[in-house]
Amino acid sequence: MAHRFSHAIAEGDGISVIAAVDDPESAQAAEEQRAEALVVRANPGHLRDATSLPILWRDDIPLDEAVQVADAYLIVFDSFDDDDGQLEELHRRALDLGLDCVVEVRNEEDLERALERVDPEIFLLSAAEAEDDETPLETLLDLLAAIPAGKLAIADLPLTTRDEVLELERGGCDAVIVQGPNVAQFAGGPPPVV
Repeated sequence: MAHRFSHAIAEGDGISVIAAVDDPESAQAAEEQRAEALVVRANPGHLRDATSLPILWRDDIPLDEAVQVADAYLIVFDSFDDDDGQLEELHRRALDLGLDCVVEVRNEEDLERALERVDPEIFLLSAAEAEDDETPLETLLDLLAAIPAGKLAIADLPLTTRDEVLELERGGCDAVIVQGPNVAQFAGGPPPVV
């Protein structure tokens, strides 16, 4: 596949920005503002011609559809049973098809079990199950501390501020999903002069 999601978020210094977009204009704007990748919830087919950025399709769709228009596939770990083998089969098939496979985890137990079962290269850290006494950022920082060296970690915060992005970067996070059209404030310095 021409666009490697994992390479886009692993390259360079600092934390990478993944822009959540839903139309070609937003995708183009995100690319102009130095986002390194995109995440979409609807079929990204209409975005492929608008951007050269790799795309993570964040929806429960068949792999055969995803491989046509996306570069990375999301698996939500807690949506699978422990011992039916479906998680392992889906993960293997995604990799065999040339997709980067991103495994979403929401707590340390899921993280440990995902490592045992499929040993993913890329984790999406979700604050969906944050404890009442913890902020979403604290939940993600706790999860981040449990990620083994050599794995890629993407933070998914409901609302993201520049300070949160900097704190995630200091914690060793590789990428952060940013909502909305203005990603430039999170993407670091100006683009290089060519």
